[in-house]
Amino acid sequence: MAVITREIEYQHRNVVFEGVVAVDNATDSERPVVLVSHAWGGRDDFAIQKARLLAKMGYVGFALDLYGKGVLGSNKEENRALMTPLLEDRLLLQARMDTAVEVARSQPEANAKKVAAIGYCFGGLCVLDLARTGADVSAVVSFHGLFTPPDNTAGRQIKSRVLVLHGYDDPMATPEAMVALASELSASQADWQIHAYGDTVHAFSNPGAADPDFGTVYSELADNRSWRSMADFLKDSFS
Repeated sequence: MAVITREIEYQHRNVVFEGVVAVDNATDSERPVVLVSHAWGGRDDFAIQKARLLAKMGYVGFALDLYGKGVLGSNKEENRALMTPLLEDRLLLQARMDTAVEVARSQPEANAKKVAAIGYCFGGLCVLDLARTGADVSAVVSFHGLFTPPDNTAGRQIKSRVLVLHGYDDPMATPEAMVALASELSASQADWQIHAYGDTVHAFSNPGAADPDFGTVYSELADNRSWRSMADFLKDSFS
């Protein structure tokens, strides 16, 4: 038996998206589902591989799509052009995340009552926004995410457990921004944790990150530590 994947088309406001479901076909039983929210370049092989790893851990992995079927950036300029409209319209971003959650929840292998989401870089901001809206998900995990809050969630209670895995020297999310996020999560009555890794910058979990001038460098140590923390957090959140 092995992990298998399938592509799933779904729609939001007449835009067609394509997610990838990963499951271990060793069992037919329902299991918790964990969405993977991609970085600024779109739903790429990195996100699909994370969904496959989650499937090996006994979950339904779902690599969601926020840009549209086949829409991927190939450089920083294209990535920024894809991400910026959603950063400027957080209601749309949040609506697309909600749609992806419902699609993932509806998969035949999924335990619809046990849903979580993890996200990388831009995707980290997306899963934090999912929690900020008060979505009915068990947990969210941000890997080297962006922290800028939206302007439509102040005063809402966060129902999800929140884990933030963060490079302390990340130039895109400074220590001051990290503290502000902690205050925001406390004000929202969230059950939250922040793990900050010293001498670690943005994109620390991506083996292809090697641009110190841009602030993106892979760290094998932080990558391994953060994945173990996520695994423990998900197990605890679904228990």
